[in-house]
Amino acid sequence: MTDKTYTISQLAKEFGVTTRTIRFYEEKGLVTPRRDGQKRLFTPADRVRIKLILRGKRIGMTLRECVDFIDMYD
Repeated sequence: MTDKTYTISQLAKEFGVTTRTIRFYEEKGLVTPRRDGQKRLFTPADRVRIKLILRGKRIGMTLRECVDFIDMYD
């Protein structure tokens, strides 16, 4: 099993959002990155969760609807 992690900058670039967007999701408790000093390290599960939230938002779902939908499968 690999210990692949992603930085907030990598995820922001990959998904075309700002780092502030990802920090907002963290503040809301939607993702829980590990910390290495000041650096946030996101797991592949965090990455998928962000991806699904952004997809839901893109099709018009509210943030709450996205999270409820994702949580049904967690």
